[in-house]
Amino acid sequence: MLEILVVPGTTFVGLAGFGMIIGGVVVAFTNYGTQVGVLTLVTTLILSLAAIGLALKSNTWKKAMLDSEIDGRVNVIETGKVQAGYEGVTITRLNPMGKAMIGEEYYEVQSKDNLISENTAITVVKVEGNKIIVKPKA
Repeated sequence: MLEILVVPGTTFVGLAGFGMIIGGVVVAFTNYGTQVGVLTLVTTLILSLAAIGLALKSNTWKKAMLDSEIDGRVNVIETGKVQAGYEGVTITRLNPMGKAMIGEEYYEVQSKDNLISENTAITVVKVEGNKIIVKPKA
């Protein structure tokens, strides 16, 4: 359980735990005889299977797994909607990337040169696929 939920990696901790279980059963057989050894073996098997069953049945896995969705989107630029020469205003600081409003739409844009402060008038230099390159309005 610790191997899966806490410790990164699966080999060392899993093998160490399995080795300790086998070692405990061997010690029970060696030091206390066959009857106690068999009792230890059966008890160990039952408890191990019960622990695995409990872990699989409970919501442990749902709590441990990443269950989030990425709802962000890439700039979807319709042909002709944004072209070189269009003007807009930065919404966030471009460092060198940030958000800007061009026309009535928000886009993720990239500064051509250096940082551009927010609320700065900008001009579109070029559009390459989904990338909009801008510079401060002169």
